[in-house]
Amino acid sequence: MSGPNPMRMREMVVVREISRLLIPFILLFALYVQFHGDFGPGGGFQAGVIFAAGLVLYGLVYGLDALQRAVPPRLIEVLAAGGVLIYGGVGVASMVMGGQFLEYKIFDPHHGEHYGLLLIEAGVGITVTAAMTAIFYAFAGRDRARDEEAR
Repeated sequence: MSGPNPMRMREMVVVREISRLLIPFILLFALYVQFHGDFGPGGGFQAGVIFAAGLVLYGLVYGLDALQRAVPPRLIEVLAAGGVLIYGGVGVASMVMGGQFLEYKIFDPHHGEHYGLLLIEAGVGITVTAAMTAIFYAFAGRDRARDEEAR
């Protein structure tokens, strides 16, 4: 059984138009959760999943090719590695400055905790978005890869 027929999705005008209106708000809400995570519920993981859900919705409605043009697989690989490097970089930087791993106050006694958490959560959000999108690419392209092997 293959995925949704792209020709049939083009005929679903209501789904396409509602998605076109909702996707920017989904991505904006993900940014809100990301940057509000250290003041209330939320943070990098939740924001990453919400952002990836917006990308997946785009891919489901407009097709995998359209999503891969907007967010190339190579960019997803770079973002996944970059998010991990941000997270680890904050920990290593705190150790280089004489503190323990992820000791935020070493950066600034007054605002170090806030800045450290902001960077850590950004790294987590970027990594989770990239990982969820990469998983979608792998599963959505599975039928296509099988069809190419059959040829």
